[in-house]
Amino acid sequence: MSWLNYHHLLYFWTVAREGSIARACMCLHLTQPTISGQLRSLERALGAKLFDRVGRNLVLTPTGRMVYRYADDIFRLGRELQDTVKGRPAGQPLRLVIGVVDTLPKMLVYRLIEPALRLPEQLQVVCHEGTLEELLAQLAVNALDMVLADAPCSPFIKIRAFNHLLGECSVSFLGTSQLVAAHRHGFPRSLDGAPVLLPTENSALRRSLEQWFDAEGIRPLVRGEFADSGVLKVFGRTGLGLFAIPTAVEKEVKRQYGVRLLGRVASIREQFYAISVERRLKHPAVAAITDAARKKLFARGGE
Repeated sequence: MSWLNYHHLLYFWTVAREGSIARACMCLHLTQPTISGQLRSLERALGAKLFDRVGRNLVLTPTGRMVYRYADDIFRLGRELQDTVKGRPAGQPLRLVIGVVDTLPKMLVYRLIEPALRLPEQLQVVCHEGTLEELLAQLAVNALDMVLADAPCSPFIKIRAFNHLLGECSVSFLGTSQLVAAHRHGFPRSLDGAPVLLPTENSALRRSLEQWFDAEGIRPLVRGEFADSGVLKVFGRTGLGLFAIPTAVEKEVKRQYGVRLLGRVASIREQFYAISVERRLKHPAVAAITDAARKKLFARGGE
């Protein structure tokens, strides 16, 4: 059996936390050749590269980010062990590590997670954002408790994971008062030639919108494409274009960004999933999230 060298892991963790070998040397009171050699030894032991060099900086690889999260947990537990042995209460909260697909609207992410924050137990939430493929790879090695996504895990992805449908909703088109007034008559046909802002092509909403546009023969004027839904809404409130959101967060978006409803498209259905390695969800915070989503957030099908 091969054993992990925790000294090597500590040196790696310190370099990742400090951002450079030079600063890690100051923290650990070691020389740069010593730390560099220990990092290489850890990479050989794990069979994976942990850092990439970008210019003069070290950047964690995807594997390096995963190892760092494990190391962070290991050394946090070590500190709690010392506190417990010395008679100080550990006070360890319930921990929930969630992967959030980067195309999900941030407001919807909060609405989904918020019920877990109201559990009687003290909860520590850790959110990691990335593509569905990146997050599923982390889920497969138990680095995450669950993944929140706008698409199910494909059967072609070779990991053992289960899709738990949280619910679905329609799509709402919003915009400034001027844009809404100019395109209200004849909606949704009024979207033909109208300025719109779209999510980038890697999102489920973008694919749904394009399919619907094609089916309806609508050709909007695309004024911008955005990977970040929050940035898209900021541009939307300036009047650059109309934009589509899940109806489940329509009220919050209208209030936060000062925009108005143009209309809803019931035939576009946005679905949202919790993906886990468990067929039956056991983590109390995950169970609270799925239960509230099904019974409250998406209870009426998202209108």
